[in-house]
Amino acid sequence: MTLLALLVLAAVAAWLFLRGSLAMLDGEHRGAGLSAKVMVERDAQGIPLISGGSREDVAYATGFVHGQDRFFQMDLLRRVGGGELAELFGAKALPVDKSRRLHRFRARAEQALAAMPVEEKRLLERYAAGVNDGLNALSARPFEYGVVGAAPRAWRPADSLLVVWAMYFDLQGMQEPRELARGWFRDHSTAAQLAFLLPESTEWDAPLDAASIPAPPAPIPEQAPSWWGKPRTGKPAKLAMVDFADSVGSNNWAVGGSRSTDGAAIVADDMHLGIQLPNTWYRVALRFPDASGAMRRVAGVTLPGAPPLVVVGSNGKVAWGFTNSYGDYLDLVEIATDPARPGQVRTPAGWETPVLYDEPILVKGEAAHKFVVRATSSGPLREVGGRTYAIHWIAHAPGAVNLNPRKLETVNALDEALAAAATVGIPAQNFVAGDDKGNIGWTIAGLMAQRAQPGLASTFPMAANAASAGWQGPLEPASYPVLRNPASGQLSTANSRPLGGVGAQVIGDGGFDIGARNRQVRDALAALGDKADVAGVYGVAMDDRALFIAPWRERALKVLDSAALEGKPQRAEFRRLLQESWTGRASVDSVGYRLARHFMWGLHEVLYDGANSELAALDEKATAASASTRWPAVVARLLDEQPAGWLPSAHRSWRDMQLAAVDKAVADLTEGGKRLADASWGERNKAAIVHPIGNALPVLKRWLSAPADMLPGDSNMPRVAGAKFGQSQRMTVSPGREEQGVFNMPGGQSGHPLSPFFLNGHEDWVKGKATPFLPGAVRHTLVLVP
Repeated sequence: MTLLALLVLAAVAAWLFLRGSLAMLDGEHRGAGLSAKVMVERDAQGIPLISGGSREDVAYATGFVHGQDRFFQMDLLRRVGGGELAELFGAKALPVDKSRRLHRFRARAEQALAAMPVEEKRLLERYAAGVNDGLNALSARPFEYGVVGAAPRAWRPADSLLVVWAMYFDLQGMQEPRELARGWFRDHSTAAQLAFLLPESTEWDAPLDAASIPAPPAPIPEQAPSWWGKPRTGKPAKLAMVDFADSVGSNNWAVGGSRSTDGAAIVADDMHLGIQLPNTWYRVALRFPDASGAMRRVAGVTLPGAPPLVVVGSNGKVAWGFTNSYGDYLDLVEIATDPARPGQVRTPAGWETPVLYDEPILVKGEAAHKFVVRATSSGPLREVGGRTYAIHWIAHAPGAVNLNPRKLETVNALDEALAAAATVGIPAQNFVAGDDKGNIGWTIAGLMAQRAQPGLASTFPMAANAASAGWQGPLEPASYPVLRNPASGQLSTANSRPLGGVGAQVIGDGGFDIGARNRQVRDALAALGDKADVAGVYGVAMDDRALFIAPWRERALKVLDSAALEGKPQRAEFRRLLQESWTGRASVDSVGYRLARHFMWGLHEVLYDGANSELAALDEKATAASASTRWPAVVARLLDEQPAGWLPSAHRSWRDMQLAAVDKAVADLTEGGKRLADASWGERNKAAIVHPIGNALPVLKRWLSAPADMLPGDSNMPRVAGAKFGQSQRMTVSPGREEQGVFNMPGGQSGHPLSPFFLNGHEDWVKGKATPFLPGAVRHTLVLVP
């Protein structure tokens, strides 16, 4: 009986602790430093309309709701940016912390904050005050800290800049392993082989300034590199682990007033990111007076912890959205040494002595880990594969993070928005915007690199004496490429090469997508005709047609002829399912789609697996697919032309090689006695959207996860969807007509599993339901008073 009573008391205590960390939704709270009251009015989904008499008061209130709903998420982001995760999670987080601490972004954040204009610094200070007041107003610390056994640390103004640097890691962090992979390709291939294997464009490209890129393909050399088609050393890779390896993020598009039903532009955006709970974004509508005293309403999403600004959305005059630009913003510079110059290294600037910075890393339950950063004029030093590289990254430059995105809140026309976009300090993005007069335009928003010799050569590791090859400093905003009001009446970007001409060299290729997704977006927009509306423009985001995978299905069907099927019942079943269970889409019930996609990746394994084994020794994220997303076009061309010198020695013919890929797919999908007929795309593409605490403690995973929904969509189509990666939000809005706009996202406003807003809206996202862009009827009112 005593034990039972103790268990009941423990359960009650746990329940009360959890309840105590729920956000305040109604009532009144005194906020330090407010100049006047601020209204926080939430709708049934917990989306707040925050109204105040000054921008600073609204920043405070934004911090208050972020601190109450999302503090642990914010804490993780600043720790990712600063390399401070081990303080919460122990030594297992040290490898990540060391890779982050190398860049010393906390020190850079403090320097950037000190250099800010007083008004901008004040905005961050008021946001931090709101975060801390929101945190302290909870009856108990956020539940996550009870699980990890730690106390939350107060928010500081510089922390908000660290959150933006965390996004640099997320959005540009693949450039370093990509350069390592491309360097390995260069070191193990002839110049002719390299030009063929790493093309600058393919027939899939759909640039903004042309129908295609008419670049002649490089000839196929007579012989393949020695590593080509060799098997992996060690344990074979499992295709189920790599068949979403080409995940790249985000679509956005705009239709001009010449083609919309009411003459205003229509802007759509769906940013693709890793998806967990709570969702990356926090929805808001903000009301505050602008410089003239007129009240402005800005609606969209904020990033909790980042400066309290709307990331993408609409201000009533202009709407805008982002996709990651994948330009070339990082150089790996190989460092030379000389025994005659002890302690010195050679960089493009000449011989120099690295500056040493002590960066002790706090580790939960252990002594601080000693870590020393060696920094040069070309960046911090890293040892890889017996070589030393300096990481010369635009994220280190002054201005990499600033508060200029605030300008977008009050621009009144497209040209103002384009000019503002070129000044903002964020990871460089494709910026697509439209105004209430029907104008649409594109540019790059965020810091770009000025290169003396732009182009493909800069995407390989540099030699220490290649002084003119790297980036020389930030590009001047006046030199940013810009497009306005194209004759087609539409613009679209989807992480692929955005321009076909000189502008492409200015941006550089830092890992462009192959282009199939943007081509599908472009053509779907064109099909809307001259009377496009919000519903039609939003519908493009739901397009899961399998245009990219369809040719691979045809190749598999062609090779599975009667001779290939003789005595091979599993091959016959594979062919039958390719024919009968093919919907032409990445639909959850399609077995044919999954088989065709698996066949394509099986060919990748046959041809590149040995190289991937070597690349993994350099960096776990360095792969042949990271070296070039255009590898499917390379493989398709080989299958079409079938050059003898490129046939792997393990296969008698190109036909046998393709059949081996089919057999590999069959073996993978029937492992453990599974039936091939049950291998639907939905069985593979199940959502695994979990709170980080749920991943750390499986016993809690049930209560900290979204349902394991089967998701239609895939990577090379507009509706990008994977188990843990995909459309982190969907927005379609016409500026000045926000009431007609639509929006959904995979998680709710709160990070607390007992909140009614934890998963509110998730089902709408799964089904693609177009829910309202603006907050709905007021259900809860919190008044913050001085």
